[in-house]
Amino acid sequence: MELIQDTADLSAYLAADDAIDHHHPVVRETAARLAADVADSYDYARVAYEYVRDAIPHSQDSGDLRVTWRASDVLALGTGICYAKSHALAALLRAEDIPAALCYQRLADGEGGHVVHGLVAVRFRGAWHRQDPRGNKPGVDARFSLDGERLAWTPDPSSDEMDYPVLYAAPHPVVLTVLRAAPDRPYLWKTLPSAL
Repeated sequence: MELIQDTADLSAYLAADDAIDHHHPVVRETAARLAADVADSYDYARVAYEYVRDAIPHSQDSGDLRVTWRASDVLALGTGICYAKSHALAALLRAEDIPAALCYQRLADGEGGHVVHGLVAVRFRGAWHRQDPRGNKPGVDARFSLDGERLAWTPDPSSDEMDYPVLYAAPHPVVLTVLRAAPDRPYLWKTLPSAL
């Protein structure tokens, strides 16, 4: 699949916004701590990915009822669903001047419907590489990779699943709207988008 930037301006994938608030002290401090012992930007990207994947539980897996959407809140509170964790990873990457995009998949929800799943793409070696910081669990083994994707899920077209090819510089408005409107995770689960 060819990944398509939603803007040709690469600097947009380094920008801060309300959700990817990489100028926030919590994001800056976390980035500085993660960058302290790495050799280069490739190693930093892997360490940041593993930190978000492993140290911040997916709220559905952990049973946490809180809904986070700002990167700084995800890092401070230590919880988030796939979208929020993607915002946190994008912020950590951008804090170290590594272009990061938000991207999405449409997956079957196991109940006869579909749900949009959030990912991050990182730009290295003149190309974008998708990463899934969702968090591993039995049946899910996502890994940081610049040599072929190691995502949590591979969409099955026969189940009307798909990869969206667009690389967004900011969170998709549909995603941000549902995150901001949800008072808790059970409410959020009922309002997750089924398509973009």
